[in-house]
Amino acid sequence: MLLFTMCAGMFLVQLDVTVVNVALPTIGTDLHAGLAAQQWVVDGYSVVLAALLLTGGALGDVFGHRRVVLAGFALFGAASAACGLAGTAAWLVAARAGQGVGAALLLPGTLAVITNAYPGHAERARALGIWAGVSALALSAGPVLGGAVVSAAGWRPVFWLNVPVVLAAAFATRRLVPRGERGPGRRVDVAGVATAVPALAAGVYAVIAGSVVAGVAAVVALTAFVAVERRSADPMLPLDVARRTLSANFVAAAMNFAGIGSILVLTLYLQGVRHASPLAAGLEVLPLFAPLSLLAPVAGRLTGRFGPRPLMVAGLALGALGMLNLVLLTENSGYAALLPTLLGLGTGMGLLTTAVVTAAVSGIPPARAGVASGVNNTARQAGGALGVAVLGAVVGAPGDRFVAGLHVAGLIAGTLWLAAIGVTLAGVRAPRDNRVARAG
Repeated sequence: MLLFTMCAGMFLVQLDVTVVNVALPTIGTDLHAGLAAQQWVVDGYSVVLAALLLTGGALGDVFGHRRVVLAGFALFGAASAACGLAGTAAWLVAARAGQGVGAALLLPGTLAVITNAYPGHAERARALGIWAGVSALALSAGPVLGGAVVSAAGWRPVFWLNVPVVLAAAFATRRLVPRGERGPGRRVDVAGVATAVPALAAGVYAVIAGSVVAGVAAVVALTAFVAVERRSADPMLPLDVARRTLSANFVAAAMNFAGIGSILVLTLYLQGVRHASPLAAGLEVLPLFAPLSLLAPVAGRLTGRFGPRPLMVAGLALGALGMLNLVLLTENSGYAALLPTLLGLGTGMGLLTTAVVTAAVSGIPPARAGVASGVNNTARQAGGALGVAVLGAVVGAPGDRFVAGLHVAGLIAGTLWLAAIGVTLAGVRAPRDNRVARAG
């Protein structure tokens, strides 16, 4: 029940990534929002989430993850209600940013609770497989649920649906998750927070908006963050933790760059080029999400037995082939021509998700579980935000040049995943108890 309850937090966070994509054309029409504003409805959530995840994980390590998760549920529910009441695109983007704050408290806390509840590598991998399966269920439910709700009642109920789920999950958290005590001798690394947040936010914004000023600000803030963490007696992100998880977190960012970015691109293709309805588009992307739900628990068991690296390599290879298939599409291509992309990407992410999270949190002390979770989720969410921005800019609005942009997007994502295979082979190793078990 504790595992199920923590999965509810991830379900909400992931659901609000995909459910909005299907509603974007309707939101754009109702609120008179162009493509740039529609991208910010997605990225206003993702950028804030990416900027604050590290802080959310660190707060959980200091104050206890139960308290921080409950605060996250409260903020997420209130912001969801504000989204449902939005009267302008700017209002909606601001409310989505509020959802991002709540999600940044929720996501690392739920993963840290699971990590600490299952200390062995094999059992943790199996638990994370279930966690990833629920995450994938949210991703797959998002387009279908969003399409059905938008077709039947408009886009506002898409956000109102979060409110009862938040209430139920918060009640279950209070009943089931042990009350954590404040970490002995731990304190909030204020200087680390003050430099990490602008570094992450400015970095993501620089790519989305093409702002040189934001890019310079990100570099300055990142430099200050590293300097602060080197000198801190109790750093928010110990540099040894960052080094040990660098390869896994690069792969996590690459995974979401292609995965989340492709959801936007494929939704625009299905509705703007193939003229599918929101519900039809949601159903047509199910071959991407179904393998995620089905394979994640299986991948958890395989990761527990063989370690994360074989699953990561296999998933990246399949996903890369799927993305490269976009080069073959034309304006007149049938749905069957898109299936290799949907199935390749979905199967690849189904094998990859559990393995990459396991690689990122294995061997990290329990007292740093929150910040390790925060780093991994920061990489994933930042990668997703950048994928939406970069791939969305490459394809542009549906029109004469859209399919040509789709070809370029496929090449970018496929090449990135092929490069991630090299990073995996060079930097990801099996956890110690996996090696011992296999040797025995």
